[in-house]
Amino acid sequence: MKKMRIKFAIMTTASMLALGASAAHAQEQIRAISAFPQALAFSQSFQGFVDLVNEKGEGVVQITYAGGPEMFPPNQQVDAVRRGVIDMQYGPASYYLGTMPEADAWVGSTVTAAEARENGGFGIMQQAFREKLGVELLAHLDTGVEFHVYTIQEPRRTEDGGVDLSGLRIRSQPIYNAFFEEIGAIPVSVPVPDVYTGLERSTFDGSGWPIVGIKDLSWDRFLRYRIDPGVFQTDLAVVINPAKWEGLSDEAKAIIEEAAAEYEQTSYENFQQVISETDATVREEGMTVVELEDEQAAEFRRMAFESAWARMQAAGSEHYDALRSAYYPE
Repeated sequence: MKKMRIKFAIMTTASMLALGASAAHAQEQIRAISAFPQALAFSQSFQGFVDLVNEKGEGVVQITYAGGPEMFPPNQQVDAVRRGVIDMQYGPASYYLGTMPEADAWVGSTVTAAEARENGGFGIMQQAFREKLGVELLAHLDTGVEFHVYTIQEPRRTEDGGVDLSGLRIRSQPIYNAFFEEIGAIPVSVPVPDVYTGLERSTFDGSGWPIVGIKDLSWDRFLRYRIDPGVFQTDLAVVINPAKWEGLSDEAKAIIEEAAAEYEQTSYENFQQVISETDATVREEGMTVVELEDEQAAEFRRMAFESAWARMQAAGSEHYDALRSAYYPE
């Protein structure tokens, strides 16, 4: 009996050591969602980030891309991350302008994510995400993608070479509203899934949208005129639940942070290629580009960017001066 007890004790100890070793080497798991359908170019870019983390984190940490808007409405996803319902999310920061006016720093930015990491702007944005949204900011992906105004019919031109959009109903979202109003257009709020039908029925006259994704959504079937130059910049954030982040091992955190900084640059370069290819394709397929030049082009961009910074300033952000210096150097 004594020998049996000794043998059992040895087996128990061996089992506990094996279990401990297994737990120590278990991969940490993160569940992530996107604000966009998975087929859209932006979601495909996020998949690239997920793949990079999983490659670097094999045996340590892995991200599972769980889905898109079918999981949670896009404008409620960050709250789901804050509450811990989902671990990680990728989507526009400007969905939360009412709570975090600092999102306009990215909308009104003329620098890349890599430059903002160097000049301290990204650190300030991390603080704003923590304070205002209750989540941890990991990355600002897909920078360098500008927005354009598209119309169904050829826009009127002014004598000085500008465009006259007065009275046109243009599909909008919060980042465009003040700018559209300043150039005389009427902003119309329409969810992305409903835009195609609205264009098909001519319920509005155009839309604001980046070059990227215009073909993915088939809006180019109706939007036949694009006004250049582009304005603003994409504001796509990757955020994670703070408790989940703190619970990760130091090794897992280091892997994700390294991948985030690397993929910010990779996604920038990738989208420059996508922009070039899409631009060439839509021109070949008959889209007319209305190009503003010289003073008119400069004024068009100035009005757009200043509308974003004026909105943040009016909201009373305590980070306004520091963010403007970092993201909109003049």
